[in-house]
Amino acid sequence: MSYATLKSFLERDMRMSHVYQPVMLRLLLTQDGKATVAEIARALLSEDRSQLEYYSEITKTMPGRVLTARGVVRREGNGYVLEGASELSDEERTALVAVCEQKLADYVAKRGDAIWQHRRQSAGYVSGTLRYEVLKSAKFRCELCGVSGEERALEVDHIQPRNKGGSDEPFNLQALCYSCNAMKRDRDDEDFRAVRASLDRREPDCPFCDPAPASRVLENSLAVVLRDAYPVSPDHLLVIPRRHVADYFELGMPEVRACQQLLREAERQLRADRSVTGVNVGVNCGEDAGQTVGHVHVHLIPRRRGDTPDPRGGVRGVIPGRQNYLSPE
Repeated sequence: MSYATLKSFLERDMRMSHVYQPVMLRLLLTQDGKATVAEIARALLSEDRSQLEYYSEITKTMPGRVLTARGVVRREGNGYVLEGASELSDEERTALVAVCEQKLADYVAKRGDAIWQHRRQSAGYVSGTLRYEVLKSAKFRCELCGVSGEERALEVDHIQPRNKGGSDEPFNLQALCYSCNAMKRDRDDEDFRAVRASLDRREPDCPFCDPAPASRVLENSLAVVLRDAYPVSPDHLLVIPRRHVADYFELGMPEVRACQQLLREAERQLRADRSVTGVNVGVNCGEDAGQTVGHVHVHLIPRRRGDTPDPRGGVRGVIPGRQNYLSPE
């Protein structure tokens, strides 16, 4: 590729969603056009400020704290000072560096990849396509603190960590900035360990507890989509968590995400029918709200132009006479 072509690509044609392309090309240009994957990865790592923030915290809370407590170093401003360093000769420094290198080599030889396993288990590999979908769903913001991906690097986190049985299904993934993800570690208030243990719970008389496979329009490991037996419009669907639980607000966050995933997929399928011009989504919680089956079910009702004389107000119609908000008292 000529200078002019490459310059034109860099200045006009390169479309960036992150810093990766210019960092990789910069390295190749400074190394006679060649670089290993590991070298490129190190170059990318050097640009990741979130990694710098993470290891800055590691420095202060782990080696910095321990070495300070032992009197080996002292904190000074935004850094550390090795006690007695000015009194060491060059030969002594070299010898001590060699001891550090040997300690490091011995530890790595003894522990191997287990040194970093805690991070691999927590994060795990997520494909680029799935990562993009998760970040897009989160509007490229951290789902915990809300910071934009432009301000702080975002990661795709397993809500239920892999090392505790979490899956790679989309409902178990969320977008977190590196800072929030590092603080979360492998703990989670919204995991589904208890849900997993209760998935086998079935009520003999519940029509939603064990639907026949042939009746399932869509499904994932925590929820299913069925056709409503008494549809209010053609193709009326129900999104149902597998666990037998009566109230929507008793669902765990992974179950909510699982239902949301199926709602999105089902809505896309309904919209393939060009006659569907809108949808109603609703949940009845409690007998006084009209719930007749004590197992959570989310209604997804396709609407078509002209299916009712006056659709204004939509779900407000659960109270007769109140659908139209302009109705008189």
